[in-house]
Amino acid sequence: MTEPQKQYITPETKRKLEEELNALIAHRPVVAAEINERREEGDLKENAGYDAAREMQVEEEARIAQISKLLTNSTTERAAAEEGVAHVGSVVHVYYNGDKDNKETFLIGTRAAASDNKDLETYSEHSPLGEAIVGAREGDTRSYKAPNGAMIEVTIVTAEPYDSAKYAALRNS
Repeated sequence: MTEPQKQYITPETKRKLEEELNALIAHRPVVAAEINERREEGDLKENAGYDAAREMQVEEEARIAQISKLLTNSTTERAAAEEGVAHVGSVVHVYYNGDKDNKETFLIGTRAAASDNKDLETYSEHSPLGEAIVGAREGDTRSYKAPNGAMIEVTIVTAEPYDSAKYAALRNS
């Protein structure tokens, strides 16, 4: 059985997720103490404080599991990323259906991949668009079927490895 391909996330996103995970783990004793304190108040059936503390614990544990899974199944390595080719971890500039005025720029990766740059749209390599263009070179035109059933042509104008410093500088200018 082959190991599933890891999703690309930026180093900055990885750092933020690790910080959030560490904070949530460090907060576990506080939540546990709150639950114990509320439990000592008596009847658990009518104890809103206890219910709220348990709900907080459930939410935080779910987020810990979500972040842990994301970090386990992701990488900051862009093994195949090369200038001029659309890969996971590439910022791609495209136009649609032969209309050079219908342009879009986006990152290929997971939604969490570029959470350090909210202005940059992100498409999964597993989306219809992502699957169509991964491996395409600048100038290539590919087709894919949109969720509404329409066939769409997309032409790669440029593809470059994501550089968070570059996109942060553009965002701040």
